[in-house]
Amino acid sequence: MKTIYDLSQLDWRVAGFLPHAWRFESNMAVGTTRQAETLAVPVGVPGSVQQALVDAGLVPHWEVGLNARQAEWVENRHWVYEVTLPGAWLEQGTQVRLHCMGLDGNGLIRINAHEVATFDNSFLPYTVDLTPHLHSGENRLQIIFECPPRWLGQFGYTSRMTEWKPRFNYSWDWTARLVQIGIWDGIQLEVVAGAEIETLHLTTDADPTAGTGMLQIRGQIEGVGAAAVRCALESADGIRRQESVSLAPGTGDGDAPTTFELRWEDLHVALWWPNGYGEQPLYTLTVTLLDDAGEAIDTATRTVGFRHVEWQPCAGAPEDADPWLCVVNGQPIFLQGVNWVPIRPNFADVSPEAYAQRLRLYRDLHMNVLRVWGGAVLERETFYDLCDRLGLLVWQEFPLSSSGFDNYAPEDAQSIADQTAIARSYIRRRQHHASLLLWCGGNELTNNKDGRQGPDTGPLGLEHPMLRAFADVVAELDPARRFLPTSAQGPSFSGNPEDWGKGLHWDVHGPWKLDQDMAAWRAYWAGDDALFRSEVGCPGPSSADLIRRYAGDCDPYPGDYANPLWRRTGWWIEWPQYTEEIGREPETLEAYVAWGQQRQAEALRVAAQACKDRFPACGGFIVWMGHDCFPCTANTSVIDFEGHPKPAAFALAEVFGRRSE
Repeated sequence: MKTIYDLSQLDWRVAGFLPHAWRFESNMAVGTTRQAETLAVPVGVPGSVQQALVDAGLVPHWEVGLNARQAEWVENRHWVYEVTLPGAWLEQGTQVRLHCMGLDGNGLIRINAHEVATFDNSFLPYTVDLTPHLHSGENRLQIIFECPPRWLGQFGYTSRMTEWKPRFNYSWDWTARLVQIGIWDGIQLEVVAGAEIETLHLTTDADPTAGTGMLQIRGQIEGVGAAAVRCALESADGIRRQESVSLAPGTGDGDAPTTFELRWEDLHVALWWPNGYGEQPLYTLTVTLLDDAGEAIDTATRTVGFRHVEWQPCAGAPEDADPWLCVVNGQPIFLQGVNWVPIRPNFADVSPEAYAQRLRLYRDLHMNVLRVWGGAVLERETFYDLCDRLGLLVWQEFPLSSSGFDNYAPEDAQSIADQTAIARSYIRRRQHHASLLLWCGGNELTNNKDGRQGPDTGPLGLEHPMLRAFADVVAELDPARRFLPTSAQGPSFSGNPEDWGKGLHWDVHGPWKLDQDMAAWRAYWAGDDALFRSEVGCPGPSSADLIRRYAGDCDPYPGDYANPLWRRTGWWIEWPQYTEEIGREPETLEAYVAWGQQRQAEALRVAAQACKDRFPACGGFIVWMGHDCFPCTANTSVIDFEGHPKPAAFALAEVFGRRSE
């Protein structure tokens, strides 16, 4: 029997120390220690150190004015999370494991002052056997975060970035530096006696012509005492299919775990459709491990949907081009949506309600795809569950991204081993979701190692050993899904007018700015021949009210490079363009905002409409970017920091709401 306890329900506290100062007390407890520089305060789990300090009044709200700079000292301390495990949870003769789904940073885990594990990878879950170190009664668990890497931000050398923590936290052109530290996903205590379901791997497909589904179930069992596995597929109307598999006597008592497999064909199920093309029926699969008496030992559940995805050549595409026409259940789909980044830099503190608000908004704006960008993190199960229900396809990237000067993925053996372990974990955790469209090796990885530029500095492909290793992992664990080495992908990184008609533009990125007038912008899109546009943007300011609300001590006007408030994300300042177009500087902040928002809306409307009008010669259009995670004065986002659509979002909705056939 396995019992799972949710540790987020307990009362956690966190205290801050000068590096290693906590080590001076052999049995240090955060509530009584004299070594703490920052005395213990309550902390949410999941939750970040930064949010706990804001809540305690020890750090100012990072999103206001220039306050983010006043939070940077947090990175230079060690932080000890502590909780007491109730003695009633710990049964004699059982194995007790700690399962951490996401620890953002590097450090160590202690139980009753004994070090039991270390961690150094924000993208992997950690499971630790606590059994040898527990005693009767209450036990004290500590998760200690040491100082994170100094720099993983937007600029530098991708080929040398081999520490596995989300890079965007170190500042990007759309957020200030806030290097999150903390427990960012669920944390559980698993109390196990006997056999258990160790892994569960599901593959679904559909026959659109027959209107039936296929489900393959594969699992692995550890421990002794299991006699059979019962699998049941249910809908709101009841059980659709149920079957049991007998296990050989002595299951799990050897060196190798026992495996089981079922494959169900011709399931009478309703097909799952992307938003705008149909409904999103979902089914619950329950896998139950049974003992000799037919009693349940362990149970695992997953939500699944049934759909068939193919990729076909775009109309008129070059013979050697990748296929960029997505066909779902036999229906060609114009993929339209946004690039997704975390809702907040301190994504550990994002609530399920915040996920639901953003995702429902994208659904209502007629979007059907979200590209989860490689500079961030694998989103939580909540995100995927909502995408399943809302019909939002997910393009999921592995955690690699460009660095401006050097965009070449690491190629040393250790980095490849580390990243392929991450890829395996990503696939095993999210592969069953109906919304998952494809896997991608990372964002904007190109052949310009050490800043070298030349004719061969286009997107990386499977010739790179890390991307080849990713492809092999996907082929092994999720062969029915597409794998892309990187995005952009093809001979050319961007769409260049001088190369139109040469068959070089497959999946391309840019432009992100309207550098000329609107007439030139329209002419550019009239000549476009790209097969897919996975990043297109145009900057637009946030509302004047929002800018003022988060200005703090800064003057919100003028919106130029001399103003430190605007310079926080200075790539997207268009004050000079206003002056050139209107013939004078804006008289008010409201005048500039109105001009900039209208300009962004028209630019994205023109671009999206041009691409959609070419369907099926163009397979899709994804805006960079969806929402702000920082109160940018201006950015390419179409949803502001507080979750309100800019006019550009409504302009896109008008285009996206018209069906392409």
